[in-house]
Amino acid sequence: MLKLGFAMTGSFCTFDKVFPMMEKLSAEYEVTPIFSGISTEVECRFGCGEDFMKRAEMICGRTVLRELNEVEPIGPKKLLDILLIAPCTGNTLAKIANGITDTAVTMAYKSHMRNGRPVVLAVSTNDGLGTAAGNIAALLNKKNVYFVPFGQDDPENKPTSLVADFERIPETLAAALLDRQIQPILL
Repeated sequence: MLKLGFAMTGSFCTFDKVFPMMEKLSAEYEVTPIFSGISTEVECRFGCGEDFMKRAEMICGRTVLRELNEVEPIGPKKLLDILLIAPCTGNTLAKIANGITDTAVTMAYKSHMRNGRPVVLAVSTNDGLGTAAGNIAALLNKKNVYFVPFGQDDPENKPTSLVADFERIPETLAAALLDRQIQPILL
């Protein structure tokens, strides 16, 4: 069974779409959950970090990795075949596009990429057609980085907001493992 790292960052409004994908993928992959710090600590209208972690651990049957030292061995020990960051916020896009490794998710990305293995990003950001556009462009040109198709989720009220079609995560992962980006990327 292939080993998937499933990294979650702080786009909490999408968690209700992301967790069902985690459940689905757990039947196909050995899934290791990885959370950014904010995802473990938040208390917001969408839930609290402790509950999010418990849910991920119940789905995956593994402890959530949330510290830098817990994810650093991913690369040296070749612990994953593929890494998924879903949702991937604008903040996380900026950090990985610019080599910043100050969260468990960004360190997992860096550590995993050292082996030339695929990373799939499922964007969810209110500034995707604003400040984050440059980071998306930089990552589109990066070897071994693939995107779940994305589009504007509310062009009238949030004209720069982009969100991935989370239902397309499984086919994006399958294509990435074959070194292919599914098309079209833009919905």
